[in-house]
Amino acid sequence: MKIVPFEMERMQSSWENRVRVNLSESGVHPLTLSELLAGEDLGGELLGYPQSNGTEELREKISDLYAGSSPDEVVVTTGTAEANYVALWKLVEPGDEVVIMVPNYMQVWGLATTFGASVKALPLREENRWAPDLDELKRAVTPKTRLIAIVNPNNPTGSILTEDEMRAICKIAGEVGAWILADEVYQGAEISGETSPSFWGWYDRLLVTSGLSKAYGLPGLRVGWVVGPKDVVADLWGYKDYTTIGPGALSERLARLALEPARRQRILERTRGILRSQLPTIEAWAKNQGVFHFHSPRAGAIVYLRYTLELGSTALVERLRDEKSVLIVPGDHFKMDRYLRIGYGGERAVLDRGLTLISELLESVRTEVGTPR
Repeated sequence: MKIVPFEMERMQSSWENRVRVNLSESGVHPLTLSELLAGEDLGGELLGYPQSNGTEELREKISDLYAGSSPDEVVVTTGTAEANYVALWKLVEPGDEVVIMVPNYMQVWGLATTFGASVKALPLREENRWAPDLDELKRAVTPKTRLIAIVNPNNPTGSILTEDEMRAICKIAGEVGAWILADEVYQGAEISGETSPSFWGWYDRLLVTSGLSKAYGLPGLRVGWVVGPKDVVADLWGYKDYTTIGPGALSERLARLALEPARRQRILERTRGILRSQLPTIEAWAKNQGVFHFHSPRAGAIVYLRYTLELGSTALVERLRDEKSVLIVPGDHFKMDRYLRIGYGGERAVLDRGLTLISELLESVRTEVGTPR
């Protein structure tokens, strides 16, 4: 089986540890082990195989995040990436139709295409502050639609669906019996501090995926999960037998620590503090450049910027990488040229240095291509 290349991940994997300034990340600066442990001693932890679908204790802590769910409706995965992978592997067959919110983390698009589905786009509309046009969704969904894939809060726009929009999406899916896959990995990283609602509990043919990478600042643990109907989750556990089998023992134990209520609250407060502190910096910088149009994100550590220079986004990003050793994400990777995704959740000094270097590159491009449109 030939896979569809995952352009963004391939670029990041190739360059994020080679550039001087990496602003391609979509999460906050990671916690240290000492910050997470906060006095806990794990010296006696056995380094054996853990429970492959996640220990009862970890699955219970995850189910506590989703009102009315039980540990039997949770399977622990190696990151949200594996969660999305096994969900698509389970649900999508050749010839199915899959409707995907765009722009979107393009893993699901690539997987659905690789698994033989016909993929349709549900565009978020910039003119509506990146809200979906629900009439477009109604037109896209047919009796052949197997799955509607959502990222909420959204990557890369930072937008958040309203409850009315969520209900409408569930209603449209229900009319044809389609599944909803709701990637909610940015839940908890809302600028306002008010946690965005989950799709959980609003629809029966639903899988919610999430993990500890974005809102929690713990991407190195590689812990994610799927929450869904008990019988489907049991099947997903079997699918994992062919992938990673189970999480790492230390990651499993540290995930249980991270999800202890008081510690979890401190972690999310840290994340939101970083976002509130640094978002004004990148907003002011973007406005000062004179080439960007954007809506401020409501969640996540990323800003999605439309620019007016006469240079494609991949070419611009490659020049920035080669000439200034700064890495950001081109809009091409979301099938949207003339956009850039810039992460602002890293260390403050790194952000400041990166923005200065991007400004230098933009000035060079302006000189070469003339006045922007």
